[in-house]
Order: sequence, then C-alpha cells, then structure tokens
Amino acid sequence: MPPPPALDLLALERQHWQRGCRLVAGVDEAGRGCLAGPVVAAAAIFPPEVQLPGVADSKKLKPAQREALVGEIEAAALATGIGICSPEEIDRLNILWASMEAMRRAVAHLTPAPDFVLVDGNRVFPGPPCPAEALVKGDARSHAIAAASILAKTTRDQLMRDLHEAFPHYGWSRNMGYPTAAHYAGLESHGPTPHHRQSFRLSRTPKAVQGQLFGRD
Repeated sequence: MPPPPALDLLALERQHWQRGCRLVAGVDEAGRGCLAGPVVAAAAIFPPEVQLPGVADSKKLKPAQREALVGEIEAAALATGIGICSPEEIDRLNILWASMEAMRRAVAHLTPAPDFVLVDGNRVFPGPPCPAEALVKGDARSHAIAAASILAKTTRDQLMRDLHEAFPHYGWSRNMGYPTAAHYAGLESHGPTPHHRQSFRLSRTPKAVQGQLFGRD
C-alpha cells in the first residue's frame, strides 16, 4: 500500500500569494508553560509553493527530527528570524504579552520584510509590520508556521541545554524548564535561579517551593 499523500500545508499561504502577497511569514513561539528560561519565537518566509517534507507541528516531531529539519528550513527559507523575551521580561509583562513581544521581535528580524504574517494562536501581536492573521492550531495548518515552530523549539531547547551546564540540579537538559518532578525536586533542594520566572505559580508547585519562589509560606 503506498504511503498517504503529504498533508498540504500551503493552502493558507496560497490564498495570500494569489492576492499578491508574495512574502508570507509564519511565526510561532516556544516555552510559554515553563517554570524557567526565556520564551522564544521564530518566524520564517519561504518561496511560493515550497513545502519541505517532514515539516510539521514541532510538538509532533521527535527531537532528532526537529534538529535534522533546522538546516533544511534555513537553507530553503527566504528569511528567518528569532525573538527572545527573558524571564525578567516575562515577570514584568506576563507570559502572554512576553510571548507577543517575542513574536514581534522575530518578525522584525526578517529580511526581506513580509507582506503578510500568519500568527499561531488566537491573537496577533501588537504592531505587526504588515497585515496579519491569527490561526488557532496554525502550526498544524500552515507550512511557514510549522517551520517557525521547529526553529523556536530547537533554539529554546539549545538555550536550556546551555543553561543546564551552569545549573545542573533542575534537569533542564531533559525537561527544558517545564514543570516536572525532577525540576520541582531541584527547586526544593536548591531554590530558584535567576533564570526562574518569579511570577509563575502553578497549582502543582509544592508549597515549600512556592514559598521560595514567591516569598510565601
């Protein structure tokens, strides 16, 4: 039996190409639900009708698959951009608006600039440089967004692996800063680092850790 045909992830981009928007960017972020580390966004523009085999929502790919696709994405794309908001910015802006700002920065780094931006999620970041549209589950519907999701995830994962070398007690090389038992155990034993988001208070966080993170008993 032959394999199923590849899912057409260009339908949404194609609508905008046919309307004269030749440079359609996709943008997505990674790291919203983490206890530690930055939120990272990526943006990508591809030539019309370019769809790379294997590009899909980054959450559905294994780490090795994502890593293998990065070089292909960067080689095929007309432009890519990365935007980062630090834990301090997340605490100041809150995670929603820090994610929006990271996406704005990613798109601002695109050269050439896009004619249209497809944004993963249910809202467009403030101040886009051109018309933009929010797409719920966009990383499963748009090739450009899916590629951006891969770039954002791999970039952030490498940042967390690098931070793990200096802060090895939290398991960041494996959990990438997300709330896991190993991460909580590290917080209980060693307290928070400068890379922890002081404003985060997840319901699963043990009370002892909440006291360390937020100054409450």
